[in-house]
Amino acid sequence: MPDLLVRLYDLPEFPAEARVLQAGIAVRRALPPEREIILDFVREHFDAPWLGEAALTLSQLPVTCWIAVREGELLGFACHDATAKGFFGPTGVLEAERGQGIGDALLIATLRGMREAGYAYAIIGDPGPIAFYKKRLDALEIPGSSPGVYRGMLGATTPNSKGRNRSSALDR
Repeated sequence: MPDLLVRLYDLPEFPAEARVLQAGIAVRRALPPEREIILDFVREHFDAPWLGEAALTLSQLPVTCWIAVREGELLGFACHDATAKGFFGPTGVLEAERGQGIGDALLIATLRGMREAGYAYAIIGDPGPIAFYKKRLDALEIPGSSPGVYRGMLGATTPNSKGRNRSSALDR
């Protein structure tokens, strides 16, 4: 699956942001003291490789992980600058919470964070739901980018893999 390129200087409006906020869900940058809680969440609900990436994003300053929280409950996360600088992902929302716009709100918050950090473009590596990103972001496929930076990654086909791409657990 080819990587995608997103123009950060031309991000669209995301109506889901207001809907998520009205539902009492806060989307914000994670705090370093929340690291273990977030990593336990990723470990329990998503693929093992995502755990390593999330751990890195929670160890940087500023933290490059955003979270969605309702009444103290973690519902989802999104990261950037994990495997490579300028890369968005991994990202995921609890299965029971999908379809409410949480994935959209996490996506736009993270991309805005990348823009504020000085990036003009974001790369979505091994994107999974290409239609999701093309529809929301006018993302472009990068020719010749498959398998990309993840080529030969250990554990990509291990029995512990839940068979998901890096960003397939969104609000499709």
